[in-house]
Amino acid sequence: MEISQSIQNYRGLLSKVVDFYRISSPSEGTSDENSLKKIRWATFLSATLGYAIYYVCRLSMNIVRKPIVEDGVFSETQLGIIGSCLFFVYAVGKMANGFLADRCNARRFLATGLLFTAIINLILGMTDMFLVFAVLWGLNGWFQSMGAPACVVSLNRWYSSKDRGTYYGFWSASHNIGEAITFITIALLVSWAGWRAGMLGAGIIGLIGLVFVLIFMRDTPQSLGLKSPETKIVASDEGKTDSQTDFNQAQKAVLRNPAIWCLALASAFMYISRYAVNSWGVFYLQAQKGYDTLDASFIISISSVCGIVGTVASGLMSDRIFKGNRNIPALIFGLLNVAALCLFLLVPGEHFWLDAAAMVMFGLGIGVLICFLGGLMAVDIAPRAAAGAALGVVGIASYIGAGLQDVMNGILIEGHKTIDASGTEIYDFTYVNWFWIGAAMLSVILTLMVWRARRNDN
Repeated sequence: MEISQSIQNYRGLLSKVVDFYRISSPSEGTSDENSLKKIRWATFLSATLGYAIYYVCRLSMNIVRKPIVEDGVFSETQLGIIGSCLFFVYAVGKMANGFLADRCNARRFLATGLLFTAIINLILGMTDMFLVFAVLWGLNGWFQSMGAPACVVSLNRWYSSKDRGTYYGFWSASHNIGEAITFITIALLVSWAGWRAGMLGAGIIGLIGLVFVLIFMRDTPQSLGLKSPETKIVASDEGKTDSQTDFNQAQKAVLRNPAIWCLALASAFMYISRYAVNSWGVFYLQAQKGYDTLDASFIISISSVCGIVGTVASGLMSDRIFKGNRNIPALIFGLLNVAALCLFLLVPGEHFWLDAAAMVMFGLGIGVLICFLGGLMAVDIAPRAAAGAALGVVGIASYIGAGLQDVMNGILIEGHKTIDASGTEIYDFTYVNWFWIGAAMLSVILTLMVWRARRNDN
């Protein structure tokens, strides 16, 4: 009897959770073009800022790596393992949550992830146990993986195919906005009060972003009695079976599409070079070129600021100049990414303006590639009802790559470290350099292999 009651209670709780995250039901009302534009803008801006804040709660660890090593809390290899825990869990979560987001309330989905990633940063600011860091940072990867699918699904619901690329490009700038906020604000906190303040500060910023999302973001136009710009989303009991069938067929089509998997691999190698710089760039500049924390963080932040230009321009450029063709700009900026890494890594010594110029190039290149390889090219050739699934396939490959780079870089950096007679640590980054550059080159080659992939507007 008690077991039966427990099962019923569990089912009741599960039903409430499912209902909470269900797509908002359509409301009766007349279409109001002005209202649609205002609410769409509010939703777009809140999704963009909200996902930028996600990045603050994800990249906080990158700023505190050197201080943590200097304080003797963790070694470079341990930091690599901790960092990889987030990426590997994120990879699985990105795919799972991509499939879930297609069927969920985007506002609540986004807010849930932001709430828990902020809480995890706050907890890690108050502990220095390796196991706790590894487990919680891995769990952070799951909640982080809820952000991008929710935002992409929201864009798909609020914008038509003719201008989705433009707004996808603007939204993709949230990556770079978040990186810039992190490399500036968290670096200042760490310089003033140590690494714990950096983690706590990221958590507080995350909670502020959560409030913004809850106030301004909305789920679907239909839930407000507004006309959808392109497609109808069924959330009521009427038509649920047909809607479920459409979702299933569309998501299966994504999994069977070899071009999407090729794009996923191209994105994976791009993410190796991207997160190599984001995760270890500050460490590299401090250990290899002698910069202090603030100068190193400032140089890396340049790539984030320039990435905003790249991502914003990418959608406009491909929609207006190349008529929706993403292949040519993806090739151009993929080669720019390779050139930037060569300039940054292969020129020895402390050359502030040269390193800054390399980060300008790197930021522009990665900014465009995040937009194209990181999702838009896959969304373009996937059925519209499976935008989240397409993003999930790309995401799982991308973040497996990101996770592998963290482990590999930690091992390569610590494995080629020596200590001289005065006790100074000396690093040899030769193998690290070619690992980063080689990944960027492989990404370009794989991008060329989907040149003839066609857009699917079904």
